[in-house]
Amino acid sequence: MNITGNVSSYEDFKYVMQDTGSLYLGAKYTYEELLSAEMTPFKLKAIINHYILKETSPDTTLESQFYYLNRDSFLYEVFYQLKIKVKVQIQTVKKSFFGKEKIRYEEQILSLRDLTDMNLAKKKASGVMIREIIISKLGMMTFSV
Repeated sequence: MNITGNVSSYEDFKYVMQDTGSLYLGAKYTYEELLSAEMTPFKLKAIINHYILKETSPDTTLESQFYYLNRDSFLYEVFYQLKIKVKVQIQTVKKSFFGKEKIRYEEQILSLRDLTDMNLAKKKASGVMIREIIISKLGMMTFSV
C-alpha cells in the first residue's frame, strides 16, 4: 500500500470554494488545516478560533465532527447559526426488473437538523459518508466575533 497514494486521495476532499451565497468546505479538512489554508475566509477563521476550538480539538476533521454531532451540544448551536448544510452520500438498495438488488450511493444535501435526527446506528446502517460542508454567507455575516 502506497502511503503517498492515500495522502493524495484525501487531498481531493480538502478544498475551499465559494459562490455568491455559500462557502463549500471539503469534509476531510481538520480545523487546524482550515486555519492555515490560504483560501479560508478570515471571518470563518475567527469563528473557528473564538467558538469552535473551545469545544473541540484542532485535529478533528469536519467529517467526524458532523458525523457524531449531537443536537444538545454548544457546537450544534454555533453550526445552526451559521446555517450549515451537509452534503452526504447515502447507500440505497434498488431492485432491478429481475428482482436482483443493486447497491448505489445517492448524494443528498441535508440540513443540520436532518443530519442530527439520524442516530448513529442509522447512519452506519445506511452507509452515510459526509463529503462537504456548506456554510451560508448570510449566516456568517450575521455571526458576531
